[in-house]
Amino acid sequence: MTDDAVGPEPKQVSRVGPFDALFLYVTASGLCLCGPVMLGLGVVAGAGLLLAGILFTPLCTPLGIALRAHIDVEREDNRRLDAVGVVATAEVTSLTDWADGESTGFVVGLRIGGPGCGAFETTWKRSRHPALRVSLRLAAVVDRDRRLFRVEL
Repeated sequence: MTDDAVGPEPKQVSRVGPFDALFLYVTASGLCLCGPVMLGLGVVAGAGLLLAGILFTPLCTPLGIALRAHIDVEREDNRRLDAVGVVATAEVTSLTDWADGESTGFVVGLRIGGPGCGAFETTWKRSRHPALRVSLRLAAVVDRDRRLFRVEL
């Protein structure tokens, strides 16, 4: 990944630990199952749960499936970075406030480079953190082939 490399934008990967993954998998399963369970209980209990099941099944099941797919991709990317990632340094080059209605934070400009990987610049959207400042150096891991990176704060 050099400054003049042609290809997709570098993709930031968030660390997903085993407890985070377990919580997210349980949440995804709950989303997938809430509608069908309400449908089943609606047959026994009455029309109120049946109507709720009819509404929740097409709304929550796709959300649960999408969450599960997202977790799987994040975990696969983390395993890839752990296996073949090159240790690098990420230097904060800029901090810009970011707000999109409900979420706020910083758009962090980064220059990432190190031995075995060419330097490149990218941005990282994250929540506010008191340690973030311009010129701060952070540990990073880079996969040059898939253009993945993970920054540790």
